[in-house]
Amino acid sequence: MFESIGRSIGLVKTSWNILMDDKKLLVFPILSGIVTILVVLTFILPLLFSGALMGKAQVGPLVYYGLLFLFYVVSYFVVIFFNTALITCVNAKLNGRDLSVGEGLSAAATHIPAIAGWAVISATVGLVLHLLEERSGFIGQIVFSVIGGAWALVTFFVVPVLVIEDKGVFASITESFGLIKKTWGESIVGAGGMAVVFVVIGVLGGLCVLGTLFLGIELLFYAALALFLLMIVVLAVVYSAMQGIFVTALYTYAKTGTVPSAFSRDTIQNAFLPKQAGPGTI
Repeated sequence: MFESIGRSIGLVKTSWNILMDDKKLLVFPILSGIVTILVVLTFILPLLFSGALMGKAQVGPLVYYGLLFLFYVVSYFVVIFFNTALITCVNAKLNGRDLSVGEGLSAAATHIPAIAGWAVISATVGLVLHLLEERSGFIGQIVFSVIGGAWALVTFFVVPVLVIEDKGVFASITESFGLIKKTWGESIVGAGGMAVVFVVIGVLGGLCVLGTLFLGIELLFYAALALFLLMIVVLAVVYSAMQGIFVTALYTYAKTGTVPSAFSRDTIQNAFLPKQAGPGTI
């Protein structure tokens, strides 16, 4: 366990160093967040003004689920598009080249048909699992959560394959599944390690906010709460950028057996593989 924690911290440090060396990578998750907020407002405001959200106007199930599916598709498209741009720039960075934000966005634009296809598939799976979870009991919710986790793992490398190998969406899913089979081992611990680090930081921040309640100073509590919310936004942006770096590095290793020079071989291998295994082991 302590080895896994140490490797997770090592992955965070390396990804952080790469991010600090190329801070423009932060632009992509920031743009993704801004556009996502605009998408949410685009869907929410008409429903709010029509009274549908307040129960003052009736919306048929066909319209409701149609709008919900459209919202899922657009939201997924936005996230995947900017992830595509991010991974394009990260891949160039790991190979000794430097792309501008505009070049990253332009590269993502060339993959729009595949991005749209992947968004539709992701939205369909996400919506179906969401609806099934809503209609299931406690055990059913656990089962569908596990299915969702398995789907996320199988499709872990879809965007890197789509970007770097320029494959279509179905070919990217197939290739992602193949790479996951090759690199099966300590993957769940390694891939989740980075998220755990950020969750711990968020929890500590939340505890600090709760601590201000015991001081009895209302202004201090609201100031701490505002700082905490800002911290959550910053953590989300940084995590998204570092996750893009990490996924691209893992993809490179899984595909070629070559560890990007910025990462240590031990850190990459043991984040996604048992120590005795290597690429190609099933």
